[in-house]
Amino acid sequence: MKGKFLVVLSLVLLVSLVLNTAYGVGAEKKLRVAFIYVGPVGDYGWSHAHELARQYLIKKLPWAEFLPPAEAVPESDVARFIDRFVREEKADVIFTTSFGYMDATIEAGKKYPDKIFFHCSGYMRSKNVGTYFAELYQVYYLNGLIAGALTKTNKVGYVAAHPIPEVIRHINAFALGVQEVNPKATVDVRWLFSWYDPSKARMAAESLIADGCDALAFTEDSPTVVTVGEEYTKKGKQIYTFGHYSPMQKYGPNSCVSGQLVHWEVIYKDILEKIRRGVYTNTNLENVDYWWLLKEKAVELGGEFGVPINPKFVSALKEKKVVDPVFGKISVYDLIMKRLSQMKANPEKFDPFTGPIKDQTGKVRIEAGRRATHDELWNIDWFVPNVIAKIPK
Repeated sequence: MKGKFLVVLSLVLLVSLVLNTAYGVGAEKKLRVAFIYVGPVGDYGWSHAHELARQYLIKKLPWAEFLPPAEAVPESDVARFIDRFVREEKADVIFTTSFGYMDATIEAGKKYPDKIFFHCSGYMRSKNVGTYFAELYQVYYLNGLIAGALTKTNKVGYVAAHPIPEVIRHINAFALGVQEVNPKATVDVRWLFSWYDPSKARMAAESLIADGCDALAFTEDSPTVVTVGEEYTKKGKQIYTFGHYSPMQKYGPNSCVSGQLVHWEVIYKDILEKIRRGVYTNTNLENVDYWWLLKEKAVELGGEFGVPINPKFVSALKEKKVVDPVFGKISVYDLIMKRLSQMKANPEKFDPFTGPIKDQTGKVRIEAGRRATHDELWNIDWFVPNVIAKIPK
């Protein structure tokens, strides 16, 4: 009797298992996630950094299914790729990762109200469209301190992609750092009007060097500027460079002093986990705007992860002394580390966009003692006095 009971029980359990598997009962439906990149993942800059984050998420979030990303998608053509991800690949969440994708992402939100969209670097939101950004201006300021201390010509260069608030903000932060330790130094800018164009980046970098710049920062999605700096350095003309978004020190071991590194994975993980828990839905994203800085660990100082300053240049920065109103006489190296610690604090104990700050015309843009607001920085359209450039209309 006992044997028959066990046989029947086993059959019942087997049938239950088959039915549950067949109809998905008790199984969690995986969240289907898509990414759209403005450049190739091999650019080793912006898109590469987003792809590194996506690969991290694949390992850390087994309850999500990550669709193959769309790469090098022109900003004018992004709507077609969004349609494909929604209609053909049944994506639940779509991340659009370029400022120029903003309008199309908002329209897609209206077109597909049951889906969730997050747009990187934009400012427009709706019920099912949130925004996010790992903001680097604090790190650009720190690199400005380094550039101002190391330049021998008092001419610092910047290779810039597009004249949008994000890039203008970063140029200004970098220039404020340069000015703080070297009031005689200027920051000369060359515009590319492209996010990824290694040939134009090379010409711009060489043009700046020809004009006397011996330190170069940039916003362009390749390590070209670092490579150019290394080439000149090996020929006997020391050029100091600063990486951008991804670890680039290996492209300029004798040139790359530091850089801006990003940790998109911390933002993506937070967003997706909140979607899974129902904190974020397709009806409540109007006010969801990630603006994560050093204190949120979304960004990092360094040309390599875990290496804030290339050891080859540490001694020179320790030898360079400045007088700070608070710290007194201090080495630039120690000032950098103190500022880094201050900006990592929660709340921050220092911010580079604290007044008084004037623009190129002498107009006070940020009053003494006041820190610029998020919206001011997000819409910034002016340069600080030591920047040699105009903002193209």
